[in-house]
Amino acid sequence: MEKVKVIIDNRQKAVKIPTGLRMLVRRCCTAVLRMEKFEGPAEVSVVFVDNEQIHKLNLQYRNKDMPTDVLSFPMGENGVYDINHSTGAKILGDIVISMEKAVEQAERYGHSLEREVGYLTAHSMLHLLGYDHEKGGIEKVHMREKEELVMTELGLPSTSSYVLDEDEE
Repeated sequence: MEKVKVIIDNRQKAVKIPTGLRMLVRRCCTAVLRMEKFEGPAEVSVVFVDNEQIHKLNLQYRNKDMPTDVLSFPMGENGVYDINHSTGAKILGDIVISMEKAVEQAERYGHSLEREVGYLTAHSMLHLLGYDHEKGGIEKVHMREKEELVMTELGLPSTSSYVLDEDEE
């Protein structure tokens, strides 16, 4: 697999970003692309925000008046992506993670913030590659399996099986 450029921008002050978290996010993006046998160089943007910021985005883009944990803004459709002409990389899109939600969920599920952010990154990367769990069913199961494969590969396996309520996604 070719080079993956992950641009990470911290736009919140609510949660201190732990040492190594940016590297984990990069490793997670790379692991998903490798698992999906993605061809060519790729570029992804990851933004850390707080609940207020993600609430506004969730309302603006999904018409949901509440904060959420992660939002994906895919740039490609059906495997066709814009190209960064200076690097030749396929621009996959943007991942926006609420660090406040990530902390809440890590505490709720009894695992580390690193695992939660890694999981949210893997989940969002699959969305950027065209996966959709909104309809539920087999695609949702496939996404969950792929997310767990990546987490295990990165040394952050699930400590328990948990199911998100539909209203939390």
